[in-house]
Amino acid sequence: MSLEMFVQNLANGITLGSLYALIAIGYTMVYGILRLINFAHADLLMVAGYAALFGIGIFALPWWLAFLLAVVITTLLGVSIEKVAYRPLRTAPRISVLISAIGISYLLENLGIVLLGARPKSFPRPEELVWNIQIGNISFLSLTFIIPIVTILLLIAVMLVVNKTKFGIAMRAVSKDFETASLMAVDVNKIVSSTFAVGSALAAVGGIMWSMQYPQVDPLMGVFPGIKCFIAAVLGGIGSVPGAMIGGFILGMGEVMLVGFMPELSGYRDAFAFLLLILVLLFRPGGILGENEVEKV
Repeated sequence: MSLEMFVQNLANGITLGSLYALIAIGYTMVYGILRLINFAHADLLMVAGYAALFGIGIFALPWWLAFLLAVVITTLLGVSIEKVAYRPLRTAPRISVLISAIGISYLLENLGIVLLGARPKSFPRPEELVWNIQIGNISFLSLTFIIPIVTILLLIAVMLVVNKTKFGIAMRAVSKDFETASLMAVDVNKIVSSTFAVGSALAAVGGIMWSMQYPQVDPLMGVFPGIKCFIAAVLGGIGSVPGAMIGGFILGMGEVMLVGFMPELSGYRDAFAFLLLILVLLFRPGGILGENEVEKV
């Protein structure tokens, strides 16, 4: 592999890893609070993609306004899902909440197919955000730089909120002990809804950038990225925001480098993610930055 090809693959790997990391943070935040794998999180990508598409294509809104409305709509949907599908089951066995999450995921996907059609639609890329950058003999798309920058800025914002604000302290208290936090005058319902709002907003940004990077949307567009991002969250240690970031970058760069160095194995690209997850969990069950919890019997 030439140096140019290596740099190109490295940049592509960082971009893909940034997308994985951004979406994985939403998974890990919800799991950290409720110990719930929110399978509907992946379908919020699809909602954000379609909302942005309709905003630009049908209502002729400026791209920034369409993107902002897409984030707002997706955030409201995420909070509504928590209130309707998860909150009534908060004291129920975890398997009931998990089944509810799977049901919501299938509901969103099939509603998308019925209402929007199964055929993929082209996503309009704003000219202000997408252009070619030539560095030596290597040509980059501007998104190669925009996506990691947006991801890092949002990660810093999330870390500041979690570690430096009263809301973050309350969030960490709820994640440690739900019942004790409620006894200490923490409004648990408000904290959980706010966590879903932050996670859904991150999924919306991820969905919009995913739609620009791979410019098309369809009702099932969130399925495979959702699985990959869940793997990234588990890989880094689900419940840990920095862990989700690290897991996303490892997975994204690993996939791209695998195809770059061994193109004959490109068909096994998706299998690589699962193999990497199995290997990590064999030696560190809690993930790279996760805590190995010991269950009492």
